[in-house]
Amino acid sequence: MAAATERFIHLARPLAHSNVGIQSNIAPLSVNIQPQAILSILDHAVRRDVRENAQSTRVIGALVGTRSEDGTEVEIRSCFAIPHTEEEDQVEVDVDYQKNMLALTLKASPRESLLGWYTTSHELNSFSALIQNFFASPETGTFPHPAIHLTISTEPGEDIETRCYISAPVAVNAERAAESCLFIQVPHKMLYGDADRSALEALASAQDVESRTTPLVSDIEGLGRSIEQTLGLLDRVSEWVNGVLDEDEEPNNALGQYLMSALSLAPKVDASQIEHDFNNHIQDVLMVSYLANTIRTQIDLSQRLAVANLSSNDKDGDGKNEGDRGANQRGGKRGGRGGGRGGGQPREPREPREPAE
Repeated sequence: MAAATERFIHLARPLAHSNVGIQSNIAPLSVNIQPQAILSILDHAVRRDVRENAQSTRVIGALVGTRSEDGTEVEIRSCFAIPHTEEEDQVEVDVDYQKNMLALTLKASPRESLLGWYTTSHELNSFSALIQNFFASPETGTFPHPAIHLTISTEPGEDIETRCYISAPVAVNAERAAESCLFIQVPHKMLYGDADRSALEALASAQDVESRTTPLVSDIEGLGRSIEQTLGLLDRVSEWVNGVLDEDEEPNNALGQYLMSALSLAPKVDASQIEHDFNNHIQDVLMVSYLANTIRTQIDLSQRLAVANLSSNDKDGDGKNEGDRGANQRGGKRGGRGGGRGGGQPREPREPREPAE
């Protein structure tokens, strides 16, 4: 087991051309990349034209993200593809499409800005310099900040390798200035949280399956797998340390310091106290889950009762309206008979009859 180390030389990066009175910033530049940006680039590479007569074997696109106030740290959050064609003596980029997509992306995310461009090939040629100068220009690029050039390998069956560059002008004539620049590699790293790590592990678990599909696991199963993976890593570290103590393995000072730093972060408590706190936490989680289910059931029950009350009120209202309509109809008929006898007017008094003899 060996710790991977990267070494870079930080040079002064020019922020402006020599004829512009802006002082160059000599601070080093670091690039942070979100996983969704890499996945978007890989999806673009998979959908490219792979026919033999295709005019270009790589794809390009724009990088969008945030930049620190001093400009020494950038974070690539998203990207979008840009149509282009490459021939032996020229390269064509759809500038109008790039402007429209950039305006739409910045409208959806006002806090982000254009950072540079990407390609799916590690080759750096005159076309790369031409596109780099386009993204670094004051009119269409990231000026006065340097444009980031991200290269990523997409060869089937090989590991994905990423590199980041910025550019500096070189001493050439004015005719070759647009297609000439010096690419300077800068350090970069991937940023991902627990949710991103879980998603990437779920995607990676399908690489050995013929159907390229994998079911989603529950939280308990995911916790169990994480514990098993942690135990496996601890076994590997313990085996390496024992090998170093037995002089079977070559010692590594950087790895030893890293292990000491990791062990210093462990809490200074007893195992029984950790178990007690963990059980209390589990009880709290179960109580919260029980209360949430109870509230959900109560809300569902109240909604059903409200619907039942509305239905019963509607039925009672319909029966009352029918009774009122029947009473009105009977009253109308009686009024009609009265109208036949006199139209509702008072009768005249009759004279008394004489008694019969």
